This record gives sequence, structure tokens and C-alpha cells, in this order.
Amino acid sequence: MRLLGLLFFLPVFAWAQVYPAKPVRMIIGFPAGGPADIFGRSLAQGMAGELGQPVIVENISGVGGVLGVERGIKAAPDGYTMVFNSASPLVIAPFSFTRLPYDIKKDIALITVAVRVPEVLAVHPSLPVASLGELVAYARKNPGKVNFGSAGAGSITHLAGELLKAEAKIDIVHVPYKGAAPAVTDLVGGQVQMGIFDVPVLLSHIRAGKLKALSITSAQRAPTLPDVPTTAEGSLPNVTSDNWYGLIMPGATPAEIQKRVHTAAVNALRSQAVGEQFAKVGGIASPSTPQEYARFLETEQAKWGKVVSAIGFKENN
Repeated sequence: MRLLGLLFFLPVFAWAQVYPAKPVRMIIGFPAGGPADIFGRSLAQGMAGELGQPVIVENISGVGGVLGVERGIKAAPDGYTMVFNSASPLVIAPFSFTRLPYDIKKDIALITVAVRVPEVLAVHPSLPVASLGELVAYARKNPGKVNFGSAGAGSITHLAGELLKAEAKIDIVHVPYKGAAPAVTDLVGGQVQMGIFDVPVLLSHIRAGKLKALSITSAQRAPTLPDVPTTAEGSLPNVTSDNWYGLIMPGATPAEIQKRVHTAAVNALRSQAVGEQFAKVGGIASPSTPQEYARFLETEQAKWGKVVSAIGFKENN
């Protein structure tokens, strides 16, 4: 009987020991070219060296990142699928969506926080404003005539705009997109007038003069945009929307494989190469333990849950 048990255990042990034996898939819940894609691909490249196998990125966008998380955590829990998640599917969606296709506590294995990144409020040059104060004044004089793009309903980029709307008491119109990249394309083209997005996805356009940066929605100014004041400096201290990204896997993934992936991710995030790639576009590599990730998630849910409730947002998905 003991021999049979040992024989049953050995294949599982051996399987864990040789992992990974083939390329690993990393799902990113937003289109190519957006901030999630920029950071996710850098991490995937760093992890490939640690795992000894290619980490292949697959962009599955929609529903503010929820679709990518759903697809990833419903994949076989064999260690060959991971998800580079944004804050939205784990922090905002539980409060803003009528139902979610997954249970955050039961279906998801938290691996590590990956990167934290400030956001910036930017406008198209056609909007006749040069500061946050001027934007608020203009919007008050022109109710319903200023619109803002977002990465999707229920995303932090959406909720940040709603928070600005509530705090500044202005009437601005939300225009949702399937990811930050298409939203920014239309912002640069003037199809939408303003937006609050991760610094990396707007930085080149701001530096080229295609967009005007009015405010950083963080407690401190962004190192890559040192001359742009914060929302607190613009008399709206409650309008904060730092974004972040993390790494998750299907909840039933074997513990030993989770540990292997965690080690590879943390080593990659601590490497000079990935750290420098993140820093170039305003991101701060932020590796953590799964337990630290869980505590951080609880704090973020408490913050954004209050925002969702205060503005009365509900997505009928």
C-alpha cells in the first residue's frame, strides 16, 4: 500500500521538479501598446531568462481587464498560464459589476505585485486650458461638453475621471474604450478631449507636444514629469489614482509551481534590466510576497469600494 502511494506521488513530484518543460503563456488583459502591455512584456522577457523557457504574451482585452483575468484563471492549473493583471479586475470590478465570472478569494492565486505607476491627467491641445484649475473652470462653464476617454468601464482610468467629476463638481462625459491604447490614440487625434492614464502611455505624446499634461494624480510628482503639479497642488487632494499591476495564476495551480513562478517573477523584478525598463516609462518595480499582495489588495479594495459607492457607479455586465 505504501509502495502504491509512493508510485502515485512520484510522477507529481517529478512533474513539479521539471517545470517548466515548455513555453509559458502570460495573458495581458489589455491591447498591445498600452501600459499593461509595456510592463507585462518587460516582465515576461525577464521571467523567460529565470524559467529557462519562453514566456509568450497573449493580449486578451475587454471589460476593463476582466475578460483576460477570466480566461487566464479558467485555464488548466498546470503552471503554463499566468495573468498580468491591472488593478481594475481585482479591485474595482467586485464593487462596480453586477456579477463577476470568478471568485477572487477562491479562483485566484496571488503571485506578486509587479509595478506601481503614477497617472497623469492630460488634455488635447484644442482644449483651451493650461492647468487643472483652468480645466475645472472651463468644464463648469461648459457642462456636458467636455469628454474623457478611459481604458474601459470600471477601469481605474474610468473611476479616476468619475472621481474628478465628483470632487470638482463638474459635468464631463465618459467615453469607454477597450484598453488604454485605443483611448490614447483618439485622445491624441482629438476625438476625445481629456483622460487620466498611466504616465508611460502618455509620456511620449506629452514630450512631443501632442498632449498637455495638467496634473499628476498621485501624492508626489512623477520623476519623468517633474514640472507637472499633483492634484493636491491643484486643490483637489482627494483625486488620487495611482495604478499598479500584478501577477496571478489559476487558484488550483500546485503550490510548488506557484513558488517557482514567484521566485522567477521576483528575481526578474529585482533585476537591473527590468527595473531600468520600468523606470524609463515611469514605473517602479514592486515585488512582493503573496501575503503582502493579499494585504495590499484589501487596502486597495477598501479605497476604491468607497469611491464606487460614492459616485454610484454600477456596470450592468
